[in-house]
Amino acid sequence: MEELLVEAEGAQQICLIKPPVKKNTIPIDLKLHNDIRAVERARFAHQVAEKRRLIKQYKMERERQQKLEEQEEIKRLRKELIPKAQLMPYFDRPFVPRRSEKQPTVPREPKFCIPRHKTIRCCRMSCNDMSGPSQLQHLPSSVEKTKALYKNRGLQ
Repeated sequence: MEELLVEAEGAQQICLIKPPVKKNTIPIDLKLHNDIRAVERARFAHQVAEKRRLIKQYKMERERQQKLEEQEEIKRLRKELIPKAQLMPYFDRPFVPRRSEKQPTVPREPKFCIPRHKTIRCCRMSCNDMSGPSQLQHLPSSVEKTKALYKNRGLQ
């Protein structure tokens, strides 16, 4: 170890300087997997974009070719098409409708009866309350029949 005397600003200072033990380390260039992966991904994205562009270009070319073929087909058909006259309909015999051979339908009376399992409990009670003879006169015949059946069975 060496001792050095250093004079600074009129005062004397004593400094000890250590000898270098080893050399300074030189940093090496690090290649992280992240950086390599980013480069590969960018290359792949470029390839995909190029492929999509080629597919789009191919589709446009194919559509253009198909449109040209359709136009040529239309031109050819128009050249081959020969106009033909339509036949005139016969008006010398007037149309006379015939009477139908089917029998007319027979009208039926509608069924106003509601099945017992579909009736509401309060409606059943109101029907049971209407058992007087004056109230039965305005009820349809089917309801009268069901009331009679219920009376016979004792289900009232």
